[in-house]
Amino acid sequence: MHEAVKILVRGRVQGVGFRPFVFRLAQETGLKGTVQNNMDGVRIVWEGSPETIRSAMKRLVSERPRLSRIDEVTYERAETAGLTDFTILESDRDGKSSLVIPVDSAVCGDCLHEMRDPGNFRYRYPFINCTQCGPRYSIIDALPYDRPYTSMKDFPMCGKCGEEYRDPHNRRHHAQPIACDACGPHVSLIEMDGTVLGQRDEAVRLAVRSLESGMIMAIKGIGGYHLACDAANRASVEKLRQRKNRPERPLAIMAASVDAAKRIAVMSDREESLLRSPEAPIVLLEKSAAYARTLPEALAPGIRTIGVMLPYTPLHHLLFDDGKFSYLVMTSANPSGLPILYEDAPARAYLDGIADRILTHNRPILHAIDDSVVRMSERAPFFLRRSRGYVPDPLPARTNVDGVVALGGQMKNTFALGRRRQIFIGPHLGDLSAVESVEHYEKTLSHLMKWMGIEVKTVAVDMHPFYSTRSVAEKMNKPVVPVQHHHAHLASCMEENKLEGPVFGVILDGTGYGEDGNIWGFEVLYGDASGYRRLAHLRYTPLPGGDRAVLEPWRNAAGMLIGLLGERGRRLAGRLFPDKESSIAVISRMVSMKLNSPLAGTCGRLFDAVSAILGICTESTYDGEAAIRLSEHLGPGNVNAPPYPFVVTEKSGLKELDFKPMIEQITDERLKGVPPEPLIRRFHETIISACCSLVESIAEENPGFGHRVVLSGGSMNNPFLSLRLSESLEARGFSVYTHHLLPSGDGGLCLGQLMIAAAKSGVSIACDDDRSDTRPISSSGGNEIKKY
Repeated sequence: MHEAVKILVRGRVQGVGFRPFVFRLAQETGLKGTVQNNMDGVRIVWEGSPETIRSAMKRLVSERPRLSRIDEVTYERAETAGLTDFTILESDRDGKSSLVIPVDSAVCGDCLHEMRDPGNFRYRYPFINCTQCGPRYSIIDALPYDRPYTSMKDFPMCGKCGEEYRDPHNRRHHAQPIACDACGPHVSLIEMDGTVLGQRDEAVRLAVRSLESGMIMAIKGIGGYHLACDAANRASVEKLRQRKNRPERPLAIMAASVDAAKRIAVMSDREESLLRSPEAPIVLLEKSAAYARTLPEALAPGIRTIGVMLPYTPLHHLLFDDGKFSYLVMTSANPSGLPILYEDAPARAYLDGIADRILTHNRPILHAIDDSVVRMSERAPFFLRRSRGYVPDPLPARTNVDGVVALGGQMKNTFALGRRRQIFIGPHLGDLSAVESVEHYEKTLSHLMKWMGIEVKTVAVDMHPFYSTRSVAEKMNKPVVPVQHHHAHLASCMEENKLEGPVFGVILDGTGYGEDGNIWGFEVLYGDASGYRRLAHLRYTPLPGGDRAVLEPWRNAAGMLIGLLGERGRRLAGRLFPDKESSIAVISRMVSMKLNSPLAGTCGRLFDAVSAILGICTESTYDGEAAIRLSEHLGPGNVNAPPYPFVVTEKSGLKELDFKPMIEQITDERLKGVPPEPLIRRFHETIISACCSLVESIAEENPGFGHRVVLSGGSMNNPFLSLRLSESLEARGFSVYTHHLLPSGDGGLCLGQLMIAAAKSGVSIACDDDRSDTRPISSSGGNEIKKY
């Protein structure tokens, strides 16, 4: 007895070798039929015995290709047609897209083996790839994912590549970037004046010698240009910092191998697994005891961690195969605050005077994407930046969010797009202050909306009236939902953890526009996507000079001391910062007259102030430097330290946390010469104790609120703070939830904005098309439809 079924597979199933996998599965089982890419995913028709079909469908899921991800398999019975073979059909480009765009992936072991085999015709070819590795998102022009709609369209395949491409038994069957030295892209090494020094393999060998000689190289990768130099060459590192005007910000390095990484960093099995993964992110690791004997402190000055990644392109591997170096600085080449450099002409223009030479290639990058950055906590990995290797993979939504677009924040920007019950998070786009950054943002947003087939119904923006995303929203001419910054943080963490109903939110953040016009960022909230209540916050203190106080933490500290302690605070500030005496007098007048001194109550500014008071960082050269360097002084271990005193007052049901006693005591101890390390530990313990005290007291006063707490905000990137706060709340009987799919800072803000806008606009009710990974697709012919 034979039967026929029509199967639709949704998820990351294009550009990952899924059709040849289905072909081989059909051949092994004797099933007849067809497989085809379309705008929904992959369509399969199978004819054969019921037992064989059931077995094949189980294998469809259990044996899927390495880079694939199956979100949904639906099927319906069909009429048998007496098919005699199994065929891979040409892609169907009709209809509205439901596709998941494949992500860029690190080169696989099979391709590396061939690249290093002198007998292979792709020996030393720096663009070797297959269906299980290589560029995807960064080279796609249109969907479905086929070679004519990628940046490989101008590289016709030679006979050998064509044979592999057409052979269903070959792992390069329909690998769209397939190429070799005879027909594909090639690298060139050029001087900054445009002189070509070498091409193809000669360019690679000359580039290696340039790096060995101490030169600064610009290297074109998958998603943009990096600046590279020998990381062990102190003079080169300092030259790079000087030319890039990047005096203190940590530089990421690329290690030749896991063994090389282990020589300079402490690495757990989970961290090693992250490094080796197809996503190949930068992993933040603790420096080892041997670090100082191998690499210069100038790579990551003043901190105990170093960002490490492994080679993820064939070109990277060739550089290490040929070079005498084991570590390369590999940092984004873009100017600070501007978009990643990925187009050749602008890159060459900007890099003149920074790089000595450029190692480039002629495969266009259509979509820039930065490296992802991940840190492993004792419980789970958490993202500092979610980008290459992860974007634009969707997150499943608990409700229909079709047509909701969330534009994110001003800093560390990402955006979110809702398509039925999928949420697509855009790549890390950084700071939107510059016009060029906004233009790049709009271009990236437009492309993804087009690919995803998004018809905008509602736009979510941050409540801040002057964020650049406001003008972007106005151009869309759709209903706009302003969202309070920290409400979005709460809703984001809730959605990541699939929490229903209102919960507590402890949001420790750097900045966010509050509903009272002040700067929020140390909040205890209660609510969900449909709304929230502000239950507690940090006492406001003046921020003299506004943004200038963020760049100059000493100014923030002076404003806080004066705001909390009056004339005594002014005198203490003068003793802490004796070279700023005249400026402190001006700040004192600004605070008393309320001139350009907005009120702020944020965890980020609190960290900045304490960092400056302790003399760790008085002026920031990069975002978050003062807080990062303060937390890095904690040192290893979990030494018990008593918290400083603090005060909680209440007015009209809103609790106010006052750290005046703590700030005064820290300052007195600092001026008495007490070492900073114990003070920093007590400072952290005070924040933890205060947060727990607030949540516990509010829960006791409101027994119906329950005992679930989400932790979010940029300060949760501090692993000690996040872990100790989680443990302390759990010890008091609370269930604690943290971020694990998106950054806890503003890089995850857009997810919360989207969920709030969906709840407020009623999109989840109004949307007609409600297909999802929990419901089967609708019947096309009255036959039975089932979800596998």
